[in-house]
Amino acid sequence: MECKRAGGRDGRGELPKDFWETYSAMANSDGGTVLLGISQKGSKFSLSGIERTDKVKQDLFNTANNPSKVSVNLLNNTSVRLLTIEGRSLLQVEIPRANREIRPVYLNGNPLGNTYVRMHEGDQRLSDEAVRRMMAEQTEDSRDARILKGFGLDDLCTESLRVYRQIFNNLKPGHPWNELKTLSFLQRIGAWRMDRESGQDGLTAAGLLMFGYHTTIQEAFPFYMLDYQERPATASEQRWLDRLTLDGTWSGNLYDFYRKVFLKLAEGVKVPFELDGDRRLDESPIHVALREALCNALVHADYSDRIAVLVVKSPAMFEFRNPGMMRIPVELALHGGYADCRNRLLHQMFRYVGIGDQSGSGISKIFSCWHRYHWRAPELFDSRDPCDQTMIRMRMIDLFPQELVVQLRQDFGQAYDSLSHEEQVALAIAVVEHTVTHQRFCVLSKTHPADASRLLHGLVEQGFLEQTGSSRGVVYHLAGTNIPGPEDVFDSPNLDSSSGNLDSSSGNLDSSSGSLKRDTLGRIFSSTHALPFVDDLDRLESDFLVHSGAKYPVLFEAAFPLLVGHLAVKSSAKLTPYCTRYIEGESRGAKKKEKDFSGSNEGGAAGIAERALCHHQLSCCIGPQGAHNTSSSIFDPDGPRRRAGNRFSPNSK
Repeated sequence: MECKRAGGRDGRGELPKDFWETYSAMANSDGGTVLLGISQKGSKFSLSGIERTDKVKQDLFNTANNPSKVSVNLLNNTSVRLLTIEGRSLLQVEIPRANREIRPVYLNGNPLGNTYVRMHEGDQRLSDEAVRRMMAEQTEDSRDARILKGFGLDDLCTESLRVYRQIFNNLKPGHPWNELKTLSFLQRIGAWRMDRESGQDGLTAAGLLMFGYHTTIQEAFPFYMLDYQERPATASEQRWLDRLTLDGTWSGNLYDFYRKVFLKLAEGVKVPFELDGDRRLDESPIHVALREALCNALVHADYSDRIAVLVVKSPAMFEFRNPGMMRIPVELALHGGYADCRNRLLHQMFRYVGIGDQSGSGISKIFSCWHRYHWRAPELFDSRDPCDQTMIRMRMIDLFPQELVVQLRQDFGQAYDSLSHEEQVALAIAVVEHTVTHQRFCVLSKTHPADASRLLHGLVEQGFLEQTGSSRGVVYHLAGTNIPGPEDVFDSPNLDSSSGNLDSSSGNLDSSSGSLKRDTLGRIFSSTHALPFVDDLDRLESDFLVHSGAKYPVLFEAAFPLLVGHLAVKSSAKLTPYCTRYIEGESRGAKKKEKDFSGSNEGGAAGIAERALCHHQLSCCIGPQGAHNTSSSIFDPDGPRRRAGNRFSPNSK
């Protein structure tokens, strides 16, 4: 998002001159929103408004439709909205991501020097080299189909081609191509072709990349580089345990790189006992995911770019990087079924020997595998810094600890295994964080809000969860357990919250956690905690409660029905009571604490409220992206059964 004042010299409204640089940058990146009528200085924003919105809107469309100023108009009537805030008018302009076929979007009739991209929340002029690569992407559906002049059969590694043909024959023993001579076979698979317009024939870029020697490949692709690294678990003087790169000891082509690296990736991967009918499967879904990830990196790479194909294996993660940005948005790639391969002939050659999937389902297969093993979802993204590159990180980190899964299986028996993955995630959150809310579940499971509501209600009906509260205030917890109360915060069995011994004065309250005091606003202070707690809304001073509610209306609407007894979690580690960051009386302190959440993935008022309700700072927890720490000092596998007594035994539902 970008904010621009759009005031003009007279302050009544004028389209900023730098708007079109932002337009080009957003169109060439992932799209974005421009708000006209808001001034921005550093991290501070002020509402200025636009008096002549009609003039600004007219100038915007006139320029967008002027090809001498802008290469293509991506805007329509629904792209520009008039907003009114505090009596002042703004214009919201939604700029879509341009399709590959019309990029680059440039200014002033010349793409060189007038093409921009978004980097680090700013507009950056693209280098001429990067512009030419973008233009090649526009005109060439398959970057590897061009015929390479001066290259021939002598530039290919005969051993690589022999192995390829042998595997092809083993997979398809009756295939007619098995009887073809070398040149005819290469023509069939796309490694050699004829240009029907010019009549010229020759080795294709795909053929050289797949079967050539790295020295000849680098004559056609000067920046061609392949790199595999196996790294140790922790940083040490030994940067890698194993490495394969272009050192002259092997051919250096893509096919041999794939064969060698896949064996290294698969080494040590355990194959669980699974049957296909009455036959044991020799490969696990993990092998399938690794094959897809490695193949994707090789066939989607832009070998004209200045960065290597990099594959990294470490004890807890696999990482694949290829040069070149993604041709389709990440969302489409994750959804599956939509393919726009940069090197289609290479992809085809791999498919002929049983490697890769051309239906656009490769990425979704990877995510499905990690989902199946309850690992944290892979990270798929592209970046232009320092060079155009696409990366996927596949961490073998449990979304929730294995001990937790064992505990839930003991508690619920076979009924737990019959649940869907999303239902199991909901129960895991309820154990680790003691409660689960609708919003927290949506964030961690990526479930649609409507589906999340049905799922949580279903778990209540089946007896897995119980609910407290209603509407936005509903909180779910494991059946047979109690929502943690204030006594759990201070870890003191002697603190009787129902005894009425908490006087509204600042008298001392002795407990094993230290001295407790209540201030004049009704908050509890402890010598062991830096911030105050709220245990009873009725004890809060009325003016303070009204002031806080007015200052954070969204937070209080969602959070206050649940504050009492719902925020604390028993912990031997230091507990940070997030909720109290937002109910301190001093506005200066409140503003400072509010800023603590500005970088959160769950930003905004709704995100603040959700964090106040659900983020208990545990050493063992599920974080916004499923992060966790398997510290045993916090995790208590017997907790729910111990608290519930006979109601929650391992042998009962």
